Amino acid sequence: MARAAAAGVVQMVVTGSSGPSTQRALELSRASPGQLFATAGVHPHHAVDLDQELLERLSELATAPEVVAIGECGLDYFRNFSPPARQQQAFHQQLELASRLRKPVFLHQRDAHTDFLAILREHRAAIVGGVAHCFTGDAAQLTAYLDLGLAIGITGWICDERRGAHLLPMMRSIPADRLLLETDGPYLLPRDLPTRPPSRRNEPAYLPHIAATVARARGDSLEQLSVDTLAATRKLFHLPDLDSVAAGPSG
Repeated sequence: MARAAAAGVVQMVVTGSSGPSTQRALELSRASPGQLFATAGVHPHHAVDLDQELLERLSELATAPEVVAIGECGLDYFRNFSPPARQQQAFHQQLELASRLRKPVFLHQRDAHTDFLAILREHRAAIVGGVAHCFTGDAAQLTAYLDLGLAIGITGWICDERRGAHLLPMMRSIPADRLLLETDGPYLLPRDLPTRPPSRRNEPAYLPHIAATVARARGDSLEQLSVDTLAATRKLFHLPDLDSVAAGPSG
């Protein structure tokens, strides 16, 4: 957190992806009020764990003011750690929870675009917003998500010339008020970092490096992109505007 602050990252959202990690994310956010915030959700990998007891517990945790979104939820047919039918059920349940609590959704999709889009369209009128987390798709998918009113989360994937270069020309298509920067730590360490940690562990301090890549792709200055993405993050998650903290990228 100290390294993140030194790099200009002023606020961070800690992702809940299971019952225990949601609890931990909430504890962390309460220990650092105004700087850390939490999501409450069950990742599709853990969809088989979302029984009635966990759903009730998740609903309780999600009412906390520190919880700014429901998720990480969605579909992942790449690994299928949970059967697709259970993933879809858990996705429906969490979208319903988000609608009931009037909180945005933090969305995950991998190799499941068609079903993911169909379920989102079913619930779109009731949800208050959301972000397509760690977007790595094509232009058609980007258009579909923007048409649903979603924000788009960009991670260090865009810094990988082997598999992320296709994202660069799409950056200009994302409205400034719906572009978010994400770390997705400890994963997706930017491949082109000048000095890469031996652990390969990603962390928020590297977010300005991602911001610089996105800014170049958009033809923006790093300063303008930082202001815009911080404002977009605060708008989606209803984060406080901390006048005492210098503006910087947020993820």
